[in-house]
Amino acid sequence: KMIILFDLDGTLIDSTEAILESFGVAFQTFDALVPDDEYIKAEIGHPLDVMFSSLGVEDAHVDAHVHAYKMHYRKISCAKTVLLPEAREAVELASKHAVLGVVTTKTAKYSIELLEHMGLMSYFDVLVGREDVEYPKPHPEPILKALSKLQSDTSKYWMIGDTPMDILAANAANISSVAVTCGYADEVLLLKHTDNVSKTALEAVKFITQFQQD
Repeated sequence: KMIILFDLDGTLIDSTEAILESFGVAFQTFDALVPDDEYIKAEIGHPLDVMFSSLGVEDAHVDAHVHAYKMHYRKISCAKTVLLPEAREAVELASKHAVLGVVTTKTAKYSIELLEHMGLMSYFDVLVGREDVEYPKPHPEPILKALSKLQSDTSKYWMIGDTPMDILAANAANISSVAVTCGYADEVLLLKHTDNVSKTALEAVKFITQFQQD
């Protein structure tokens, strides 16, 4: 059986509302002006500390902002996160052909809670989150860590993700990838990093299974 790894945000789930709301609370906690939604969305996929830095928070205050974000996010994440269209079907189809894992820059603890809430966690044999690695995507460490925990006699490894970071991490780990346009990056940007671009995770899984059969 091959191995298929999925990113979460923008690939299987849409937690934009929860993310934006939690950023708002974090900035308001410190009486700071909340950045425009578009600026925040452009940073999704990066670790939280990097996102806050990019959004103008001084280094000395980043950790406090991350903490404020997480305190709020954990209260609302399940209620304000939805599966993307065809995501459930994507995971179900993939599970028939492959061993599955999740590689996310989200905190693993919250990611597992979310996937359990959505009834999908049982399909995944491993989940690697931000606290499980020293270097997040685009570094290959999260992918290599996931692969090291998955038992498979195959050399057919795939990563499905919605940002250049997912594709760069896959390239660095020397595995195949498919980018999806249902998330936070547009097709033009994704095509700079991979020739394989699908609209949804389900399309990506179908592409992979077809590719491996040919």
